[in-house]
Amino acid sequence: MKRVRMVALVVLGMAVSGCAGVEAPSRNAPFEAPSVAAVAPSMKMVGFEVRVPNALKVSEANSYYPTGDIVWRGEPLGDRHAQVKKIFDESLAQVSKTSNGKVPVLVEIEVTRFHALTEKTRYTVGGRHEIQFVMHLLNPETRQPVAEPRPIDATFKAFGGARAIAAERNGVTQRKRIAGRLISVVQKELGKTSGVAAQGGDVVSRNVTETPVVKKPRKTALKASGKALVAGDRTNSLF
Repeated sequence: MKRVRMVALVVLGMAVSGCAGVEAPSRNAPFEAPSVAAVAPSMKMVGFEVRVPNALKVSEANSYYPTGDIVWRGEPLGDRHAQVKKIFDESLAQVSKTSNGKVPVLVEIEVTRFHALTEKTRYTVGGRHEIQFVMHLLNPETRQPVAEPRPIDATFKAFGGARAIAAERNGVTQRKRIAGRLISVVQKELGKTSGVAAQGGDVVSRNVTETPVVKKPRKTALKASGKALVAGDRTNSLF
């Protein structure tokens, strides 16, 4: 019986030693930083084309929210399709001056909605400039798509009432704000998300810092009781 108890004591000692031996490598292992996903390269606009389809319906009704695809009062009465196209052309020309990405692209834009404010809305309750279009990014040489078409909603809040009147007195017209919004949105789509200063829609860059989670070493399953194991102790079930 005494021999059996001694064998059990030896086995217990080996088990405790084995647990400690397994845990040691985890404490001494070098910390591995979490992997960082690859960031897609920004694009450089080397050319652009803008289409404002004739199928888009123009409304000249001076109501709060007229039905129509194009509602534009920022310029004298005329060819609204041509006026909208010119706003896009001038905005993209400004983008091309600062576009400095790594992948050259030809940008094609098809306007689907250009709904600014009527006189009745602008000088009373205000509203939103609803600017929507589809952006196509093409290889400049082959004109093949380099990305999926991107439906863009550049809608933003418009000035109304006294604020609209004050803005116009200071030269901040609807046209200027809409052009600024287009510049910032297109710059963002091309990968330029910082250093943009444009009225009507500034782009804000966010730097996200991930804090790595460090796991604490797993504690050994056997805890010391503070009392030595003694062979022959009848109070311990191992002996």
